[in-house]
Amino acid sequence: MSRPPQTSRELSREQVSSFRLRHHHLSEPAPRRALLDVLSDMGGAQAQVLSAAFLSAAVRTEGIRAEDLEAALGPERTVARAWAMRRTLFLLPVRDLAIFARGSARRAEKEVRFVRNRGVSEARVEEILTASLEALSEPSTTGELATKVGRALGVPVRGSPAYGWGHRHEVPGVRIGDLTYPAGYLLHLAGARGVVAYGPARDGETTYVRADAWFPRWRDLPQEKAEEELLRRYLRSYGPATARDFVAWTRMTLADANRVWSRIERELVPVTVDGTTAWLHRESVPEIDREPSGERCVRLLPYFDSYLLGHDRRDHLVDPSRLRRIYRPQGWVSPVLLVDGRIRGTWTHRIAGRRFLARVHAFAPLDDRTRAQVREEAARLGDFVGCTATSLTVA
Repeated sequence: MSRPPQTSRELSREQVSSFRLRHHHLSEPAPRRALLDVLSDMGGAQAQVLSAAFLSAAVRTEGIRAEDLEAALGPERTVARAWAMRRTLFLLPVRDLAIFARGSARRAEKEVRFVRNRGVSEARVEEILTASLEALSEPSTTGELATKVGRALGVPVRGSPAYGWGHRHEVPGVRIGDLTYPAGYLLHLAGARGVVAYGPARDGETTYVRADAWFPRWRDLPQEKAEEELLRRYLRSYGPATARDFVAWTRMTLADANRVWSRIERELVPVTVDGTTAWLHRESVPEIDREPSGERCVRLLPYFDSYLLGHDRRDHLVDPSRLRRIYRPQGWVSPVLLVDGRIRGTWTHRIAGRRFLARVHAFAPLDDRTRAQVREEAARLGDFVGCTATSLTVA
């Protein structure tokens, strides 16, 4: 990537924060009919914990109900739960799924390289990939995936230990050479060549399926075009940003990120924020000049909210001394109280009968106006999950 010009335009933190909040639909939630736009604009709702992803969408979409998301994921098939940036699960519009999944597929190539480096021949790796993708031409459980791949490759299916957030359990896998590859690992390998999403649950078990075989509105893209569009969308939502920020968001290598960056470099404009050069997409320049509305933006963001995960450094979000309260071990990202783009505390909630019980742990005392807005936010989220009453405690 070439060097930025010696001079670039200076932007204030307020301009940048206002721009990002607008694009994440946090300063003004979108109407219910715009759900797909919201999921696309925010770069997907991170969905390891599906209830948290639902709340991320609810924060940004006025009047939406949990049933709307369930319908979009289920019979309507307009939203997919699929692996994309960082090889993490997201809720994404099917119409844009190729942009996010193909655009971040270089991360999945790491898994392919790992297999090759363990002595598996190029031809055998291709056989594994082909068999995995073929097995996912219809919704399949992990057990069914392992059985189909094992049969296609002529190898035994065995139990394999798996770990997740501190828990050990056994999952089906296929034995290839000296290693047993868990079915979940086969899903990630397949993600280097195809796009894999969650299918419909069957008897309480999760199924997985190729996007092109399941979603009627699936539109594929070549990887290079998807990467370029992914970077454009990233900058429109998280800009100004740097290549290192894009790496933090996608988890591709810096070398790969720089290659993608260089392909659309003519579309980018350098700016300076707090003495640091970063980049905007040129189409965003008129919008970043918009005057902030003057309205205070108070939001309760759930676990893993996308707004918190777009940059290499987080000083713009929270004082460094409080980072560990938000970004916790094993990849956990706490629910936060966001005020005008800055984290002002954490929060928890539970549901008791039809009551939504929220508790905010503020870093400093909240004024009456902010407390009132927090109460409104809690009531909105309580309504989303079907509660008829809300209780808020501020500590």
